[in-house]
Amino acid sequence: MMKVVILAGGYGTRLSEEVQYRPKPMVEIGGKPILWHIMKEYSYYGHNEFIICAGYKQEVIKEWFANYFLYKNDVTFDYSSGENCVIFHDRHCEPWKVTIVDTGPDTMTGGRIKRVQKYIGNETFLMTYGDGVCDVDIAKLVEFHSSHGKLATLTAVFQEQQKGVLDIGRDNSVRSFREKNRIDGTVINAGYMVLEPGIFEHIEGDHTIFETETLGALTEKGELMSYLHKGFWQCMDMKREMVMLEKMLESNAAPWKKWQD
Repeated sequence: MMKVVILAGGYGTRLSEEVQYRPKPMVEIGGKPILWHIMKEYSYYGHNEFIICAGYKQEVIKEWFANYFLYKNDVTFDYSSGENCVIFHDRHCEPWKVTIVDTGPDTMTGGRIKRVQKYIGNETFLMTYGDGVCDVDIAKLVEFHSSHGKLATLTAVFQEQQKGVLDIGRDNSVRSFREKNRIDGTVINAGYMVLEPGIFEHIEGDHTIFETETLGALTEKGELMSYLHKGFWQCMDMKREMVMLEKMLESNAAPWKKWQD
């Protein structure tokens, strides 16, 4: 199974009322941070080792995971012997290994990935953003990536709202990559990437913007491929999107939720 890198260090300014005291990936839907939902997606496919690229209010993420096992299980605090004896009961918890790295509050996306290179090693890895959920079949995504031998695969979706805009060739190669503009209504970059370790050669440092500089360089070299996903994907940029995701969970109609409670 592969390591999963999740970018979780931005300020999330468009959700200002929600991120005053916590980073956007820790904003809750269904009583759990959206970061947790993303991790559950990957865990469903057997990927249980995570590297969280934290930045803005990174201590909130660390404290949440530090207490997760405690909050998840029944616990007895026994002081009768004059010592602090903690007994956990049942021990219900995900089989996760989570490394949280402070990649700096102002580091660009490429720089954040570069900073966790030592935790990834010389391995193919998965990468996505900590503010969007999707029902993409990650097993098929990885299979597609393995079939073409290029450095990077991203998941592409059709959406009216725009992220990075892609021009995709007939063989699924990405011919061009550019930032959004208001007149676009085409295929966009939804994250959920598979990356080879050679990707680090295309990231100079903290100032590197992954979506334009790194992916742009890969496009020019013919090393970026797209996996077209026709199902659900939603980024939580605005309050209305958070409310929409919350309502989906409340009505048991959340497409990304494939796991059993």
